[in-house]
Amino acid sequence: MTAPPSGRPDPVVSTDPALLDVDTVHRWLSTDAYWALGRSREVVERAIAGSVNFGAYDGDRLVGYARLVTDRATFAWLCDVYVAPESRGRGVGTAMLAAVHEQLAAWQVKRALLATEDAHEVYARFGFGPLEEPGRWMARGYLAD
Repeated sequence: MTAPPSGRPDPVVSTDPALLDVDTVHRWLSTDAYWALGRSREVVERAIAGSVNFGAYDGDRLVGYARLVTDRATFAWLCDVYVAPESRGRGVGTAMLAAVHEQLAAWQVKRALLATEDAHEVYARFGFGPLEEPGRWMARGYLAD
């Protein structure tokens, strides 16, 4: 593994559910992620169980998380992307997005969506952009987290 200019090793990204620290993911999402504030532990656990989860690790410590809701064939929704505050700016998000991109390409998924309030430039580096035909898409809200 080559060290980046900061001298810190690149994070290791894994989809192994046995490595995932659910307590940390729940704490991050429910207390610091604007889109998931107050999300219950039970909802986080169900979301994890129904998704492909990407953990970024600095040694044994979880430093980032991303979740894919997907059929692994035609469609994916990238969500709950979070990097620990002390690890931001160190390539964690880029490493996770690269791993997500590689997995989606391997599955030959036709379309992946995400929603973000403030990180458009990060996702644009991986080919995400505005909906080409937003008039074709519809959404319906249900109960809040």
